Amino acid sequence: MKNAESRMSDKQDKPTDITDVDSTETVVEAKTEDSTPTTQSAEEQPEVVVAELVSDEQDPLAGLDMIKQLVAAQDEIASLKDKMLRTVADAQNTKRRAEQDVSKAHKFGTEKFANEMLPIIDSLGMALQGKSDSEENKVISEGVEMTLQMFLNALEKFSVVQIDPQGEVFNPELHQAMSMVDGGEAASNTVVAVMQKGFTISGRLLRPAMVMVAK
Repeated sequence: MKNAESRMSDKQDKPTDITDVDSTETVVEAKTEDSTPTTQSAEEQPEVVVAELVSDEQDPLAGLDMIKQLVAAQDEIASLKDKMLRTVADAQNTKRRAEQDVSKAHKFGTEKFANEMLPIIDSLGMALQGKSDSEENKVISEGVEMTLQMFLNALEKFSVVQIDPQGEVFNPELHQAMSMVDGGEAASNTVVAVMQKGFTISGRLLRPAMVMVAK
């Protein structure tokens, strides 16, 4: 009995063997290392999901759809750009036409009025052709001539200019030939007589001059 108790006390008093501690730590480390692969496999699972998503995004059909959408978007952009350019061009043309209309209104706004004045000028010119040598008729002729010149000066202020092509070369843009006559010493195609004087307004023909041209 005493021997047994002495052996138990010896075991309790005996220090723990270092080899036993090392073996315990080895077991713990082994367990830790065994548990590591489990953790790694859990971390690798998102990478597998990402790989599957990438493979889905690289699907040829999906890429073809994206190309079709891109082409459609480019066509729509080109169409909108063309419409925008056409709209800008139309606006510029409208502005240009409006400016031309305003310019023509300023230049040729008196055209109708000038046309109404031409018969009066013609009548005054014909009155001067029938003047006589008497003193009384001279006074009247001077008054008519002054009145005619005042009319012509007033029309010139509105860019209405008289055409008197006597002795000039025939110009079909400004003259209207009544007939071809023997001009004597006059050169061929020269105006030898003016039957009715012409007029222009702002450089545009208002009425051609009626003339007789030398053969």
